[in-house]
Amino acid sequence: MTNNKSQEAITNLLTMCEKEGIKMVDIKFTDLPGTWQHFTVPIGEFTQEVFEEGLGFDGSSIRGFQSIEDSDMVVVPDPETGFVDPFTKIPTLSIIAEPMDPGDGTVKEYDNNPRYIARKAIQYMKDQGIAEEIYIGPELEFYIFDDARFGSDGHFASYALDSSEGHWNGLTEYPEGNLGHRPQFQGGYFPAAPTDSLQDLRSEMVVELEKLGVVVEKHHHEVGGPGQTEIDIRYEQLLKQADNVMMYKYVIKNVAWRHNKSVTFMPKPLFEQAGSGMHTHQSLWTDGKPLFSDPSGYAGISEMALQYTAGLLQHAPSFLAFGAPTTNSYKRLTPGYEAPVVLEYSKRNRSAAIRIPMYSQKPKAKRLEFRSADPMANPYLTFAAMLMAGLDGIQNKKDPGKPHEKDLFELEGEEAKNLRLVPGSLAEALDALEADHDYLTRGGVFTEELIANYIAYKRKNEVDPIRLRPHPYEFDLYYNG
Repeated sequence: MTNNKSQEAITNLLTMCEKEGIKMVDIKFTDLPGTWQHFTVPIGEFTQEVFEEGLGFDGSSIRGFQSIEDSDMVVVPDPETGFVDPFTKIPTLSIIAEPMDPGDGTVKEYDNNPRYIARKAIQYMKDQGIAEEIYIGPELEFYIFDDARFGSDGHFASYALDSSEGHWNGLTEYPEGNLGHRPQFQGGYFPAAPTDSLQDLRSEMVVELEKLGVVVEKHHHEVGGPGQTEIDIRYEQLLKQADNVMMYKYVIKNVAWRHNKSVTFMPKPLFEQAGSGMHTHQSLWTDGKPLFSDPSGYAGISEMALQYTAGLLQHAPSFLAFGAPTTNSYKRLTPGYEAPVVLEYSKRNRSAAIRIPMYSQKPKAKRLEFRSADPMANPYLTFAAMLMAGLDGIQNKKDPGKPHEKDLFELEGEEAKNLRLVPGSLAEALDALEADHDYLTRGGVFTEELIANYIAYKRKNEVDPIRLRPHPYEFDLYYNG
């Protein structure tokens, strides 16, 4: 049933469509792995009834949704998420929609809808009286390439990536000449132009994001010399931020496409180059007051924040099945490559999985940064799972132990032996999720069916296909053995 607030939002949206001369409406929703799916309807079909009854689609054709014998589904648009799409020639409204179950004539919530899971996690936190809001601030990294070629079949497998910034292009002949300004190997962090050749492209991405209401804090070149980039968006409430992450990926890819460049959010597209992460800042608030702040506590954080930290550290192996959700994720999460693989916490320490930033001592700035997730994550599932892990730590008053102030990458002997690490593969993370998910199902936030469905999908469609295929480097190792 449409309430007064949503009815006002619908009215405002339809008025905006008329004012902007909108001809088409693009319906966007997120599948289980975390990719936007879409279909488009003429503006004449975008009526009040759509917000009540939804629009039909085949759920069996969407990854992680329905089986073919029970395939009918609908999507119901959220009227507060509409935006004029900057990447279409025909004036188009894009809008985020919720996949729903049409049932026997009454539209119902759908348990496999990632956005619904995020909404349930927030409501569970409120119902438990722990906090009113959780704010999330993700830092997404990605690579921009000038050429991306890849393919495989039963008798071949190959990929070839290129960037004009790649150190390997030092002797490449270009029609306009090779001007030589490019980052050194693993030297991409903060060089000025012309070594950083992507500033204007990143700025254009920022402008488009801010037009759509996504507030950007900064952008810069990252460590990976061949086109690695980071654009940081301001903290926001969990559901809105998950929407923002989906918008972010859409904008970044399409601005690059405008300039005949290609973006990937793969965590480790290049061997021996820096991987791309999604460092996730998080804090709880009630009545406009930050609950993670205590000037007398370690690093200025509260007992609640430490308990939340303990929950994250305990359950990280299982929720990383959502937060580092690909086989490629664990090529980034590898000891020895300055990746956040050690499940410890510390202030200012980027070698730990959880860092407590110390840029500011203001109470509102006190937060935790979980560093092991990556931008291939479904943001709805990942942010919800992190929240549920942290809430479990608070509810059970868990102790994270003493912080580790040393460089965890350099520890040896007994000190290194006692460190707890993230899973070594997606298969291990899925096993951990299978064994440890009771904290996720509290309050019906994640269902057993959803978790089983997710694990089965990942094993069948990602883990097994990679396990069964020869790797190109195996030919270097074994062909002539």
